[in-house]
Amino acid sequence: MGSFSVLKTNFSSFMLLSQEGFSLPMLSSSFHSKKLKLNAVASDQEYQNEDEDKKNGGAMSSSQRKQQKPMKIKRALNFSGEKPSTPILDTINYPKHMKNLSVEELEMLADEVREELIYVVSKTGGHLSASLGVAELTVALHHVFNTPDDKIIWDVGHQAYLHKILTARRSRMHTIRQTNGLSGFPKRDESQHDAFGAGHSSTSISAGLGMAVGRDLLGKNNHVIAVIGDGAMTAGQAYEAMNNAGFLDSNLIIILNDNNQVSLPTATVDGPAPPVGALSKALTKLQSSRKFQQLHQTAKAITERVGGQAHEITTEVDLYLKGMINGLGACFFEELGLHYIGPVNGHNMEELVHIMKVVKAIPGQGAVIIHVVTQKGKGYAPAEAAADKMHGVVKFEPHSGKQFKSKSSTLSYTQYFAQALIAEAERDDKIVAIHAAMGGGTGLNLFQKRFPDRCFDVGIAEQHAVTFAAGLATEGLKPFCAIYSSFLQRAYDQVVHDVDLQKLPVRFAMDRAGLVGADGPTHCGAFDTTFMACLPNMVVMAPSSERDLMNMVATAAAIDDRPSCFRFPRGNGIGSVIPSFNKGTPLEVGKGRVLEEGSRVAILGYGTIVQSCVEAAHLLQRFEISATVVDARFCKPLDGDLIKQLARDHEVLLTVEEGSIGGFGSHVSHFLALNGLLDGDLKWRAMTLPDRYIEHGSQKEQVEQAGLSSEHIAATVLALIGENKDALHLLKFMM
Repeated sequence: MGSFSVLKTNFSSFMLLSQEGFSLPMLSSSFHSKKLKLNAVASDQEYQNEDEDKKNGGAMSSSQRKQQKPMKIKRALNFSGEKPSTPILDTINYPKHMKNLSVEELEMLADEVREELIYVVSKTGGHLSASLGVAELTVALHHVFNTPDDKIIWDVGHQAYLHKILTARRSRMHTIRQTNGLSGFPKRDESQHDAFGAGHSSTSISAGLGMAVGRDLLGKNNHVIAVIGDGAMTAGQAYEAMNNAGFLDSNLIIILNDNNQVSLPTATVDGPAPPVGALSKALTKLQSSRKFQQLHQTAKAITERVGGQAHEITTEVDLYLKGMINGLGACFFEELGLHYIGPVNGHNMEELVHIMKVVKAIPGQGAVIIHVVTQKGKGYAPAEAAADKMHGVVKFEPHSGKQFKSKSSTLSYTQYFAQALIAEAERDDKIVAIHAAMGGGTGLNLFQKRFPDRCFDVGIAEQHAVTFAAGLATEGLKPFCAIYSSFLQRAYDQVVHDVDLQKLPVRFAMDRAGLVGADGPTHCGAFDTTFMACLPNMVVMAPSSERDLMNMVATAAAIDDRPSCFRFPRGNGIGSVIPSFNKGTPLEVGKGRVLEEGSRVAILGYGTIVQSCVEAAHLLQRFEISATVVDARFCKPLDGDLIKQLARDHEVLLTVEEGSIGGFGSHVSHFLALNGLLDGDLKWRAMTLPDRYIEHGSQKEQVEQAGLSSEHIAATVLALIGENKDALHLLKFMM
């Protein structure tokens, strides 16, 4: 079993050991004078520094050969597509059933849950490789700790599928991310074993620290474990939490799951994208450093020679020697007041279980960070080889990993955005692009391939992304900050204070606006229109088609005296005619357009839901009701002249948007009220997302739940008119 090192912030008080009268300086001196030779080697190649091996000729000493454990021959895992045989997993209904398993049985269980995961997700789609990479870690955690009394918090939650399987949800895994099925993320009201809901990154340490302090105030003695990836450690909140954890010194265990890849679709067009940031470099240095590995081995050698009080002495020697090489990066955690343990092989069950048991048994240890090194996609060859590690998948063939992606005659809105931005950048060398670890998700991997020096991945750091873009704008550049609608919520103060208040021309491309389907409420882009359109200097747009999106990219590029934003949905375009060479035409700011002329009813749509407004008008024609359909295009500034005309010429005015209360409809109603247009006979209604979170499912099902389908729009008009009750009854049958 591999050894490990422990770091503490205030080690001066431990310089003299009470046990056996040993002092660290004396023990260290004695150790060096005897020139103890290392007699242990790392158990896995991941922990070898290949460059140094080459320098040393790659030879292994006889003593090392003696110490090396015989390799275990693992059975071939079953990824045939047939239901795998899982004899151990079949005995596990709750984590308590894992307590008496041996290390060998735990290893077998880790393999079985991998097989089960592939079998299930190949039929449902979902997040795959993050869970594959933490199979051993998940099994070890549930073997050592006692949920739900002990709290395990999974950061983001992509890696929690195996946790769900082991916590009484195996029989429902076939429903994951489907309507009325299991959520793709940890969810408190789904299971008592889900200590904290997740979906966005870097929240686990903060939540865990709150739980730990709450536990202490209530006089309880349970354990709190936060599992966070190296990608999530690029966000500022993680550092804020560690800083506070080191100060408060409550017992908290932080598992740093270091898979050397942000747990997001970070592949570029040409292959895997290396993780960004200095932290990743420091962690890699810790993993590969021969000196650090020798430190581990030195501690083990002393353990073997001293015996008895070995654990306490080893800890102190490890600590003392660590001060000599603290430039490797672990010192960072140490200076924050965290006890550092690692790096630990995240696929070595024996080592994981041993370390967790030791940490669990230490009373009053304060905040501990265990640095666990894993491989994303581990154990499933197609995932290990894929550029994106098969992070998020649709249904696929288990044996080959080939995904059954549906074919469409149109591209995604994300791709149209990227093409339009590239076209603008071809003509304007001041255009730059910024994303927060979402090159694939935002389409900016395409931009990065064309303009590698003008595309910036800042990691999962939306706050920094926004203010970084603001700084670029002060230098005369034209930044496009592409962030999912729900993720931009994380940087709202920066949008207000650093961009809008200073009237800096940062352009926000808000992807995944509106309902997003299987990812559910954590990723639903419901609020962007509301929180962006209330800002005094912001231009707020939404396209009704892919052509309009490309025109709005051109419009944003042309707006150079204030900030602007445009929202667009998840999904594919409608097939509208694309501008030549993907180069959009700037729109007149604050002007909408009439799509269909009618008489009694005006339907004013904002965004791609305009297409449903057109369909609703066609439904109304069957009942001899004439409707005008208008594409608003802009929420701010509104097309005041057009709205006045609609209010004066129609009996009913309906605003429709796929956004929350307080958005486009609120701005229209405010305008109508200020101009006295609600003082007469006009019947005005706003159709928005309901004032509740809509759970995961297909986008079509979510639209139905929200009451925003074309049939719902037509039904609302019929109800307002108050005529033709039979027509309303017939329409209900059509719905």
